[in-house]
Parts: sequence; C-alpha cells; structure tokens
Amino acid sequence: MSQSRDMTRREWLLSDAPQTRRQARLGAIYQGWLTFRANKLAMLGLIILVILIGMAIFAPWLAPQSPFTQNLAGRLQPPSGEHLLGTDALGRDILSRLIYGSRITLFIVGTVALIAPIIGLFIGTVAGFTGGWTDQVLMRITDIFLAFPKLILALAFVAALGASIGNAVLALALTAWPPYARLARAETLTIRNADYIAAARLQGAGPMRLLIRHVWPLCISSLIVRVALDMAGIILSAAGLGFLGLGAQPPMPEWGAMISDGRTYILDFWWVAAMPGLAIFIVSLAFNLLGDGLRDVLDPKGTKE
Repeated sequence: MSQSRDMTRREWLLSDAPQTRRQARLGAIYQGWLTFRANKLAMLGLIILVILIGMAIFAPWLAPQSPFTQNLAGRLQPPSGEHLLGTDALGRDILSRLIYGSRITLFIVGTVALIAPIIGLFIGTVAGFTGGWTDQVLMRITDIFLAFPKLILALAFVAALGASIGNAVLALALTAWPPYARLARAETLTIRNADYIAAARLQGAGPMRLLIRHVWPLCISSLIVRVALDMAGIILSAAGLGFLGLGAQPPMPEWGAMISDGRTYILDFWWVAAMPGLAIFIVSLAFNLLGDGLRDVLDPKGTKE
C-alpha cells in the first residue's frame, strides 16, 4: 500500500502537465534532486558538508577534550589512542580544536556567502537594468575592486579595521562581491528587454518592483552556483588571514591559525600543521564537488565539455 502511494506521489511530481503552480514547483525541485543525486561526487561533497555541520552543532559532545586546556607535559604528542590526531605545542588536543574550529569555518563561510552575493546582486542588476551613466559608474567601481588580488585587498581592509574574526569576515565580504555583480549584470542584460518585462512595465510596475519580482529570481540560480564554487576560495582566504594572525585571535581554534602555530615544528612534528591543512583540503574539495552538482541542476546551459 505504501509502495503504491509512493509511486503515485512520484508520478504526480514527474507529471508533464502539472495542474497547479505548487505541483510544478515541487516537480521541478524533485527533478533537480534526482539530477543531483545521480552525481556521485556531488553527493559525496554533500555528505562531507553535512558531517561538518553536525560537527559544528554537536562540538561540545563530539570533542574528546577541551580545545583550550593546555598540558605542557603532553605537548607535541603523536597521534595515539588518547589523542587521535596528536597534540600541539601547548599540549592541546588537535582533534578537539579541529571540531570546534569547524564552527569558525562555517561562520566565516556562511556570513561571507550571505553578504557578498546580496551586494553583488543589487549592484549588478541595478547597473544592467538602468544602463547609462549608472552602469558605467558601478562597473568602473567593480573593475577597481577586481584589479586587486582578493587576498591582498582583504589584508588591506583587515589592517585598516584591526585584526579580529568579525573584521576578517567583513573584509572577505567586501572583496568577494565584484564577480557576483558582473554575473548579475550579464544576466540582467539578457532579460531586461524580454516581453514579460515590457508587459509588467505597461501594467505600471516600477523599476524596483521589476528588479525584485522579475529580474532577481532569474539571477539567483546562477549566483547560487557561483557561491558554491567560490566557497573553497573563501575558506582558503579565511585560512590565509588566520595564518597571518589577522583572523581569529588566540586561543580560538581557527584552522589557518593552527597551521601557523605548527609551521615551526613541521619537519619533526608534522601532524601539528598537517591535520588542520587536511581539514581545509577536505572541506574545500567538498564545496567544489557540491558546486559542480548544483551547476548541473541549476545551470543547464553550462554543460560540461
């Protein structure tokens, strides 16, 4: 009985002639999920990120020890049954610090991924939809930001604002929006003269309503794909700031700062720097795999060669 019900629901979702807008929307979501699920590497990336989120949420219960407790008598211990990933120069458990560090990584990535695309979406769509001198001014400002390497520009912002995790997030967000603005402008230029835009304008819709109700929804899918593919770069930039001491400050267990602390001992006590480096590699790879899967689902025009 339940199997028959599941088949009926599946047929309803995959119907070629949906009866309602809700059915069409749910059917599109389900078809996208089937496409995404068929990509094994994308599913692997999703599983890794779900594990990362679970680590961040349940860090107090998963961490075997406190990430801040120092034990100089047990410093620089290799991986063992007591310390699965070894200890650092102050005797702190590396596994515990990695688990708690996942919270900082997700906070940085999530905040930057929320702020930068919104800024880029607004600037890019306004420039593309308005045109004229507004487009020229906004795009020249975008070009100025794009002219500087992202990490160098972030370093300049953090140096001006002061070293802290909040300022690091702000600096990364301020340097990450230009590519989204370019992408949103390109999408807007292709749809601003569409018939349905002209019809909405004839019905009395103003520029802001046209942007919010008709332009933004068509730009969001491309931005989501770009955000997912940029996550790895955001993680590496955040780790770079932490490595230079401009991100999270001690004793916060930030992965880039952990690599910086272990670089002095990398030849004799390799695990101190290698373990956080491996964590950054795995999470960056997971975001890239997830981004590839989302590109197949949300951007069918960008097919792989």
